Amino acid sequence: MIEAAGPTLPCPLFPADNVWNARVDNLPLHPLSDDYIATIGRETTFHPDFGSGIWPPEDGGPIGIPYVVVPADQPGVPIDFYYRDESDPGPYPIPPNPPIEGGPDSDGDRHILIVQEGTCLLYEIYDAHPRSAGGWDAGSGAIFDLRSNSLRPAGWTSADAAGLPILPGLVRYDEVVLGEIAHALRFTAPETQRAFVWPARHFASDLVDKRFPPMGQRFRLRADYDLSEFDPAIQVILRAMQRYGIILADNGSAWYVSGVPDERWDNDVLHQLDRLTGADFEAVDTSGLMIDSDSGQAAILDETAYVPSVAAPSR
Repeated sequence: MIEAAGPTLPCPLFPADNVWNARVDNLPLHPLSDDYIATIGRETTFHPDFGSGIWPPEDGGPIGIPYVVVPADQPGVPIDFYYRDESDPGPYPIPPNPPIEGGPDSDGDRHILIVQEGTCLLYEIYDAHPRSAGGWDAGSGAIFDLRSNSLRPAGWTSADAAGLPILPGLVRYDEVVLGEIAHALRFTAPETQRAFVWPARHFASDLVDKRFPPMGQRFRLRADYDLSEFDPAIQVILRAMQRYGIILADNGSAWYVSGVPDERWDNDVLHQLDRLTGADFEAVDTSGLMIDSDSGQAAILDETAYVPSVAAPSR
């Protein structure tokens, strides 16, 4: 039996020491932080790109990026990619009538995210379209082993422009209810640099100006930002932004934060995130976390390594 996205996943989203799960609240500021914030939009407000209901209200689709859990014996179906050279070949265990980002009639990114029980494989597809005779056509596809820290080959895209997995960076309702999001969140920016930084694997821009952020750049909400006036659910999201940060994963609207659609979301409460602006964030230098450029494993750092030293008083 196929289950819709629910309160639990059958596998952890990567090992505990994966970079997605690494805290960045004590890492040093990136030297180009001010430039990156300015080019994305210092005064531009944040936007929760997920929620309940449909958008547009009359004839739209679910708000956010859905996923589905399938059993280990879910049959694979053939799939052809137009970015074949940078895609993992099929078959993919796509169930009948899978949830598609934006709904079955969407003309957007049309992501399909599939977690397979037993194998702990994550299948992610971009621009997925079913064929009337069976099988699928799509832009690109990537398969991630959720038990591994392996990255895609350098230069390869995924279902996301940065070559990263999508699901680990989504805000999920079940995490908010439990009171903690212990991983970085995915977000988009309108203009990015023709470059990528670890753990990203791919760029999607012709801009060489160093003021623009590269794919994979991590940001965090300032430590002194006051969370006390927000709804408790939003405080959970904001604490994750302070501790684990947000990762630039795709070109899109400025400061759009991604999540899973769920009818339990209160859209009015989610829009408290609109109070945030780019000025409330800073870019982080995560280079000290990298052990191997081809692995997502993050170094375990002593938090005091990045706490500014205080001169001892003279006696």
